[in-house]
Amino acid sequence: MPTSKLLAGIELGGTKCVCILGSGPDDVRAMERLPTGEREETLRQIESVLDRWRSQHGFAALGIASFGPVDLRAGTAGFGFITSTTKPGWRNTDVAQRFGRRFAVPVGFDTDVNGAALAEGRWGAARGLDDYAYVTVGTGIGVGTIVHGRPVFGMNHTELGHIRVARKAGDKFAGVCPFHGDCIEGLASGPAIEARAGLPASQLPAEHPAWDYVAHGLGQLMHTMVLTTAPARIFLGGGVMTQQHLFERIQQELKRSLNNYVEAPQLNEGLSQFIVPPGLGTMSGPLGALALAADAIGQAATDPAPVITAVSR
Repeated sequence: MPTSKLLAGIELGGTKCVCILGSGPDDVRAMERLPTGEREETLRQIESVLDRWRSQHGFAALGIASFGPVDLRAGTAGFGFITSTTKPGWRNTDVAQRFGRRFAVPVGFDTDVNGAALAEGRWGAARGLDDYAYVTVGTGIGVGTIVHGRPVFGMNHTELGHIRVARKAGDKFAGVCPFHGDCIEGLASGPAIEARAGLPASQLPAEHPAWDYVAHGLGQLMHTMVLTTAPARIFLGGGVMTQQHLFERIQQELKRSLNNYVEAPQLNEGLSQFIVPPGLGTMSGPLGALALAADAIGQAATDPAPVITAVSR
């Protein structure tokens, strides 16, 4: 097998998986997209891609940025597993340990949103910031919150996509989250928009009334984030956020909700510079997997015993 300084990454999403080989945004050697279908078939397809890259190029580490919830408690039997996911057939799935056994390189494992947030800090629009957040709004809603340069971690990673929010007056939509119904993911994710409006978000005109409810809910999420971890900037990515008209609507909903309660330069000098698209665009997620691989190499250099590392720790 050829020796290599290349990194391999897997962005394991609820709808699609992206396998990436390279060392950063200016050095992407290969990238392949696969649908996230039945669990074993999807994982076998990913292994086939990585087997081929290992044979052709080699790679020094692997990063896995996965949809969740996932178990990030290093040293436990469940570490590296997808746990109580809403995606059918994927509950209690071994991801990190499985790939660690197969490829025997340092493996960095974290949530997809934490990975994307770390990529923005390493290569994107969050460079120079110690405290910020990356939000994805797509098949699900997730938040990667960075405080003092590291993802927030307590008993496990956070799940802000499932918080309860104040409903917009007159909104009777039940929500689509199988766990909570009308949490923010249940109200404003891609599947929620389609269930509410009868059309995918990509096909809804900007003037459709469903967007008022989506913007209100996401503004409530921003409100919660401002009053908890107080990020210096919030990056909004994911498929739903390709609807550019949403940014100004969400900014205005946040302003209305905060009602001048918080005094901070980021809020006073213009919300258009506070709630922004990710600097890496649609590459934040795949590059997040490479960022996790790079951090795994750094961890292995100081503590060579564990092959798999929980980057959030």
